[in-house]
Amino acid sequence: MPEDIEKQPLIAPYHSQGLLPRIKNILWARRNQGDVNHITGDIHYIALGLKKAKTILTIHDIGFIDHPNPAVRMMLKLFWLSLPIKRSAITTVISESTKRHILRHVRCNPSKIVVIPNAISRNWKRNDKPFNEAYPTLLHVGTKFNKNLERTIQAVKGLKLHLKIIGKLTSEQETALQECAIDYSSHFNIVEAELMRHYETSDMLVFCSTLEGFGLPIIEAQTVGRPVVTSNISAMPETAGEGACFVDPYDVNSIREGILKVIRDKEYRESLVEKGFANAKRFDPEVAARQYYEVYKKALKER
Repeated sequence: MPEDIEKQPLIAPYHSQGLLPRIKNILWARRNQGDVNHITGDIHYIALGLKKAKTILTIHDIGFIDHPNPAVRMMLKLFWLSLPIKRSAITTVISESTKRHILRHVRCNPSKIVVIPNAISRNWKRNDKPFNEAYPTLLHVGTKFNKNLERTIQAVKGLKLHLKIIGKLTSEQETALQECAIDYSSHFNIVEAELMRHYETSDMLVFCSTLEGFGLPIIEAQTVGRPVVTSNISAMPETAGEGACFVDPYDVNSIREGILKVIRDKEYRESLVEKGFANAKRFDPEVAARQYYEVYKKALKER
């Protein structure tokens, strides 16, 4: 941020679980207001305690809107989406896909929602590595339902490769890996330096998620210099630009064909890497900082 912005990061003191702690967080937020208040975490509801004209709300995704329990879904929509947006001067989102998703569920002026993509830390650097065509290591980030690990497992069944998984496996996922005789490893509770090392020692990223507000692993892989296979839906095409092989995440054969194309076609693979390097430049921290700076100035001017 420019030097004329005085920044004071604050962390809500109460764990966001249950009614009373959340009410306490709202009251805490009311007592700790600045000239501009920027809500960046999954505590959208604290906007209820802040002055609307001074509040910027960032929403990363709204996957919670698909909660299977209707009562919980209604509560989440009201206190994490509708009311927070109403109680904010400006809402920022990390992709056009997220903006479209929000506007399907909330009636508001589209101009109130501003797209500012995530930025990638400058700790991430290019790290060239010869591609192991004979026995490549495929990196898969995430084990939640939307990360689509189960279909990826089926897609690589019978292929000579190592599947490196970031995230804690469920017993069902472990069983599927064993039944498909996949050579795999899993890693969880790791720090950023370890995560970077896993990208650097892998040959490619397979990120065939069914829903993403942004898809940061795509940019991480592109920054390091790894070819990416990702989904042709949600925010992933927007995030990846031209630097990825796009597949249908609901079609196991499509995922398999994409993986094989990257493994077998050297020219195509190298073109993805170069296009990935170019695309990743869009997510430099300075770019995001300038965009937020303009949002802050607008909030101050219109107050």
